[in-house]
Amino acid sequence: MSTRKMDTRYMALLAMFCGVLLVMGMTGIGFIPLPVIKATTMHIPVILGAVLLGPGAGAVLGAVFGLCSIWVNTTSPGLLAFAFSPFMSTEGLVGAAKSLWIALGCRILLGVIAGYLWRILKKWIRKDYIALPVTAVIATLCHTALVMGSIYVLLAQQYAEAKNVAVTAVFGLVMGTVTASGIPEAIAAAILVTVIGKSLLHLMERMKKR
Repeated sequence: MSTRKMDTRYMALLAMFCGVLLVMGMTGIGFIPLPVIKATTMHIPVILGAVLLGPGAGAVLGAVFGLCSIWVNTTSPGLLAFAFSPFMSTEGLVGAAKSLWIALGCRILLGVIAGYLWRILKKWIRKDYIALPVTAVIATLCHTALVMGSIYVLLAQQYAEAKNVAVTAVFGLVMGTVTASGIPEAIAAAILVTVIGKSLLHLMERMKKR
């Protein structure tokens, strides 16, 4: 009975986080338009879910994040929509595969990284108020590095054409985007994951004792 209860709670929490991501993605509050790229708050529920439910759930939530990203960049494309939507690709099937990796693969890895990071840091640090923000910051920066690094490696030429600059200038522009969006995203994640995560962890501990 205890195992059934845990499985039910796991599925209920996973469904709840998926619902939150879908609402954020469909309403647009999960993606903040910037001049070049859409900054995001979608990573926060993914990290929270990975912390509470583990890397497997993190991967599922990362996939939901990625699917929402594809939807948003297809229905309301920005300058770099080709990097996040296979339907906006300018390179046919090859470009579509690159877009799927950036939009979906990198987001799945975000959830996996966050889940394993939490497990490691929880054992090493043993204090939630330290382990939570550290997990959030590292996972967010890894996500930003994966996404922008993949754009630089896979789509530098298209990025240069979209910005109307030389390919040699792409690295500087990518690093500028990392600074402009990645650092604020990491700070927001550190605060919200710590505040919300600590409360949810406490709640889950109480539920386990019942």
